[in-house]
Formats: sequence, C-alpha cells, structure tokens
Amino acid sequence: MQKKYTSLGLMSGTSGDGVDASIINSNGIDQFEIIKNEYFEYDSDIYDNFHSLKEKIFTIKDLKKYSQDLLNLERKITFFHAKIIKKINLDNYNDALVGFHGQTIYHNAKEKISKQLGDGQLLNQLTKKKIVFNFRKNDILNGGEGAPLTPIFHQLIATQKNIELPVCILNIGGISNLTIIKKPTGSMEIFSRDIGPGNCLIDSWVRKNSKKKFDYNGQYALSGKKNEIIFEQAQELYSNRIEKEKISLDTSDFDVSFARGISLEDGAATLTDFTASLISEGILSLLSKHQAIKNIILSGGGRKNDYLIKKIKENVPTNLSFELVDKYEINGDFVESQAFAFLAIRTYKKLPITFPNTTNCNQACVGGEIVDN
Repeated sequence: MQKKYTSLGLMSGTSGDGVDASIINSNGIDQFEIIKNEYFEYDSDIYDNFHSLKEKIFTIKDLKKYSQDLLNLERKITFFHAKIIKKINLDNYNDALVGFHGQTIYHNAKEKISKQLGDGQLLNQLTKKKIVFNFRKNDILNGGEGAPLTPIFHQLIATQKNIELPVCILNIGGISNLTIIKKPTGSMEIFSRDIGPGNCLIDSWVRKNSKKKFDYNGQYALSGKKNEIIFEQAQELYSNRIEKEKISLDTSDFDVSFARGISLEDGAATLTDFTASLISEGILSLLSKHQAIKNIILSGGGRKNDYLIKKIKENVPTNLSFELVDKYEINGDFVESQAFAFLAIRTYKKLPITFPNTTNCNQACVGGEIVDN
C-alpha cells in the first residue's frame, strides 16, 4: 500500500484577491481525500500593491526596474501565507507538506520565465514546515511552457469520482484552461492548454470602473448591452495575438484599453461576450482533435458567472453538455489549491507533474523545489 501524506495547498490566483487553502490526504498517485478548504482574503495593502505592480510589468526589463518593489511585496505575501499556516492549524497534522504556489506577477514561456512572488526559504523559516514551491521552473527548463499544471489532478478527480470518460474539464480562473481526459489515472491520456482569458478582462474592467473587485454572478454584464463596435475591435486586436501553438497564457496578454468610453455595465457585457467568444473558440479548436468529448465540467470562479457561461453555451454545439464540478462533491473554488497540495506530494515523491501533452515539455518533469530545514 502506498504511503499517504497530508499536504496543504496554497493557491493565489491571477485575480490577486487572496489565497485558497486546502488540506488533503493523498498517496500522490491514485487516491485523495479532502480534509479542509478555506479562503483567506488579502488585506487592502497587498491587494492594491499587487494590482498596481501587475499593471506596470510587461517585460523582463520591468521585473528588473521594479525589483525592489517586488521584493517588498514578496515579503508581505510570504508573511501572509505564514499566518494562514498558523490559522489553519497545520501543526495538528504531523509532518505535513506545504504546496506554496505564490502570486504570479509575470509569465512568459518564450522568455523561459514564470515569476511567482513567494519566498519558499523564508516561509520555511517562519513555519518550520516542508515547503514545496517554484513548481513551474523545471518544466520550463525542459522546453515546457510552465502551465497548465493541474491536469494530472483533474485526471485524478475524474478517476476517483467515476466520471464517464472521455471528458473535458474547463477551468475558468483569471486565465481559462482545458484538460481532456481520455483514460483513468495511470495512463498519460491527458491533454491540456490555456485557451484565453477567463475572469481577467472582466475583473480588470470592474476594478477600474467601480469599487468592486469582480462582476458577481455576471450582474453588471446582465444589465448592460454589448457594444458591437468595441467587440469587433477586440476581435481584430486579439485574432492574431493568441498564437495557435501556444500552450500557456498570462493575464498580461490581455488588457481592457479597447473598451474605454462606455458604461460599467456595457463594458462588462462587451468584455464578457468577448471572453466567451475566445473560450468557445478554444473549446471548438481542442474538441476538433478529440471529437468523442460530449461533456464539459466547469471549475474555477468563472463557473459562477451566469452570463459568461450562457454566452459560452451559445457559441458551441448544442450536443455538448455542461455541468459543475461541484456536482461530484468537489468545491469548484478550491480545485487548484487541492491540486497544489497534490503536486507537492508528487514532487516530494519525485513523481512527474507535467507531461509533453500538458505543457509541451520534452519529457515528463518532476516539479518544484523542496525546502526542508
């Protein structure tokens, strides 16, 4: 029997609003049990600082230019994670691992860089826990794009919950990604890629034009009207920007500048329609290569945006069914934090977390760095 490990996954998404924390028990291969899920919202200092810096960083030169500001923010983020570990009572679990994703500030696979703010060494010193971090580095060094990282956990969910295969899991976070699962855990019949924006354009618009952080349940979009001219401009702007062979994307690949001059509600409607069109295009492109897929399982915060999901459904064949991952007793808000708890265990066991069909790496790659002092 494979030894089981207790692991805490800490995931800060591209929305930059806080940290999802999940404790699981797993052998890192074909079994997992959810022990606890909890969300910790960033204080306004971290939230504002992160989004201010994120809007200034578009190149490696920008990383260097704002290096001191990034170090200061990284320290605050690391201390915030240390407080989570204390609040969540990880000391109650002997020898637990911590999968520490950190906060992505810049990701560019072509430049062989994926920068997450989070100091694994410092977190280890503050908590005295085994810290697994820097999950994307080894994949990028082996020719991969460093994302998506969750497909092998998606496969485990589908296997353990006896979901009929083949199936597609659509995760709508800041960026949207798809995982095609053809066979159960133990087979490498999984395929994935980022397919476009998820919540990033909508969230950015709402932050810039209101005091809210996101469009709750798509309410702004539902009360607005799509601006056809701006929608067409957006399609022209991005039609050639998303390279078809590209596996991973970053929120910096998208911006809302083309939507200036319209109301909060009309902007939300237009950006949601545009986001849905790109997601739908990604679904159709991938499913054209995997034609047996009839079921799409929705995960991530974007699954709650009723208007976005409605628009996605309008743009794909009616024979495709959509259902929430929550139907299978998996909280769709915490799939990624659970995934990083699982990936921490696999890394600790020196098992691969990325594969040629998931990130375009040259070979199956073991994941992050381990700090165990």
